[in-house]
Amino acid sequence: MIEALAPINERIAQQIHRTFQRSYLIEAQLIGVSDFPPLQRSIEDIAHSKTLFYGFFDNSNLAAVIEVSFANKHLAIESLVVDPDHFRKGIAGKLLTFILAHFSYRSVSVETAVVNIPAITLYQKFGFEERKRFTPSHGIEKIAMALAAP
Repeated sequence: MIEALAPINERIAQQIHRTFQRSYLIEAQLIGVSDFPPLQRSIEDIAHSKTLFYGFFDNSNLAAVIEVSFANKHLAIESLVVDPDHFRKGIAGKLLTFILAHFSYRSVSVETAVVNIPAITLYQKFGFEERKRFTPSHGIEKIAMALAAP
């Protein structure tokens, strides 16, 4: 079940933070870094974020989170994480399907680490195409991908 999350609620912010921490720890290992910026995000950062959060629940457990921003018909996927206990169940695809159907957009963008092949493969399945590669100041090479409106 997918539902909007209100991180201003401390319990919800804690659940989002826990899911982020568990998922991003695996991603940091995949990338091969110990200093991974998403792992430094606090519960307070999440609670005061201006982005929108949607969660996938397995029974009453938060199994995955997608975080987006939406302005001027542009949808930006800021985060898409799945708790490791729920890997390989198709949940990330369900969240992407939901988000792409939920917003009326002209374009969609997402960024991920170049070595995060599972994420890149998922986005490519949905029609995302590479736009550029770049290396921010934290030193992790990233890929920017985009999807035009259908």
